[in-house]
Amino acid sequence: MKRSSALLLAALTTLCICGMATGGDNDDFFMDFLQTLLVGTPEELYEGPLGNYDVNEDAKAALTELKSCIDGLQPTHKEELVKLLVQVLGNQDDA
Repeated sequence: MKRSSALLLAALTTLCICGMATGGDNDDFFMDFLQTLLVGTPEELYEGPLGNYDVNEDAKAALTELKSCIDGLQPTHKEELVKLLVQVLGNQDDA
C-alpha cells in the first residue's frame, strides 16, 4: 500500500506542477481534470477533460490505476484533497 500511496503522491505532484506552470485554458483543463479524477469516473475523464484527445490503451490503464488508488483512499484523505481543490479553485477566481 505504501508503494501505491507514493505513486499517487508523485502523480498528483506532477499534475500540480504541470498545471501550475501553464496558463490560460490549460489551468481550466488541469482543474477540470483533477476534479474529475478526484470525484468522477474514468469514463467521465474520457468524455470530459480528455474528450478532445486520443487516449491510448496504456494511458487509459494508467489512469484507471490512478483512479483506483484515489478511490481507495480513506474518506477523510479524499475529503482533504477535495477541500484543497476547492481552495485552489477559489484562489483562481480571485486572481
